[in-house]
Amino acid sequence: MSATIKSAISEGAAILKAAGVVEPRNEANLVLMHVLKRDRTFLLAHDDESLPPDQIGRYRSLIARRAAGYPLQYLTGRQGFFRLDFEVTPDVLIPRPETELIVEIGFEILKDEASPVFADLGTGSGAIAVSLLQELPRARAVALDVSAAALEVAKRNAERHEVSDRLRLVKSDLFSAIASNESFDLIVSNPPYVPSGDLIGLQREVRYEPSGALDGGPDGLTLIRRILTDAPDFLRAGGYLVFEIGFDQNEAVKALIDPAVWKLIEVRRDLQGIPRTVVLQKCER
Repeated sequence: MSATIKSAISEGAAILKAAGVVEPRNEANLVLMHVLKRDRTFLLAHDDESLPPDQIGRYRSLIARRAAGYPLQYLTGRQGFFRLDFEVTPDVLIPRPETELIVEIGFEILKDEASPVFADLGTGSGAIAVSLLQELPRARAVALDVSAAALEVAKRNAERHEVSDRLRLVKSDLFSAIASNESFDLIVSNPPYVPSGDLIGLQREVRYEPSGALDGGPDGLTLIRRILTDAPDFLRAGGYLVFEIGFDQNEAVKALIDPAVWKLIEVRRDLQGIPRTVVLQKCER
């Protein structure tokens, strides 16, 4: 059955709406843009143009997968984050708008440094590290992840945004593969922080994302505890640690902070007013 661009979008939007997708028409547009490799302006200007059978077939297949809950970002292979476009695959967590706070804070901390060096723990797609390197042309970074597949995605994103000459990618369980004498001005992380028992209750799209990037152990704080314990050994005196937490973890995380090691600078709230990003400074000794 043939279709025009206009009718295909209407058809796709109806299917997605029935499946409970929040912005069905917008997502139908994005799927068709991906299939046609065209922008929204083209779709509007050619809405009465007929689609070839192979393209309408692929479009309908992707719409069916999206209606079943498969994330749009994995279908298109793209996600915008902090003014840049990133490749994403099922090997990496899809970057969220609230995680942009880490980049904003990291820039505030390092912008006046002559040649800052930072580390990104659990880099995934590399969104945080690449964005910071784009904002800080004199900076260098080490991005660590336990997943070799994730590091391949981060490598492609670093090359895409022309920062690969300033980014070292290391397969590592937190700091395990980093030399003990290496130190940073800043360590950033969006660690897994979902309690293991809550994974089953996540929205259907999130359940397609890599569980290793989500599962924070029984109370969601397993990796955060390790970071708080290990990070001081890899920070210069007065260096900073910035990491993301879950919507209800503010008080629990504060209780983990050793005041002999860390000065709590702030817990910055996201656009929903949720305490989201912890900013710590290593105490001078």
